Amino acid sequence: MAKKVMGTFKLQLLGGQATMSPPVGPAFGQRGLNGMEFVKQFNAKTQKQAGTLLPAVVTFFSDKSFTFIIKTPPAAVLLKQAANVKSGSAESNKKKVGKVTFSQVKEIAETKMPDLNANDIDSAISMVKGTARSMGIEVVEN
Repeated sequence: MAKKVMGTFKLQLLGGQATMSPPVGPAFGQRGLNGMEFVKQFNAKTQKQAGTLLPAVVTFFSDKSFTFIIKTPPAAVLLKQAANVKSGSAESNKKKVGKVTFSQVKEIAETKMPDLNANDIDSAISMVKGTARSMGIEVVEN
């Protein structure tokens, strides 16, 4: 008999560095799930992406078991890495904080493609360019 899905929740954690401190502990504790098991599995799966912010979607079942899917890092995180900046601009329309090349934007779009609701790579590139614009990061041609 199939297990009954009780619900899902999302977490954003640094790859290879999850601990039982918030947000993991409270999210698992209030649902009566084994948070330590999640921490071990998450850290093992994300060892190669250590330090990168990764979204995880956790699905939990009636027998208190769970599964999780690790998504690609947010476009903003990838853009900050590519532009080598700490954070986006507070006034993105006036003050630019960095530059990325079109080829970097295309590479980010290709990375994000499985998680975007875009039909083709051109749509994905447009989404990433929009994120860059709203962060105050300029996209320059190669």
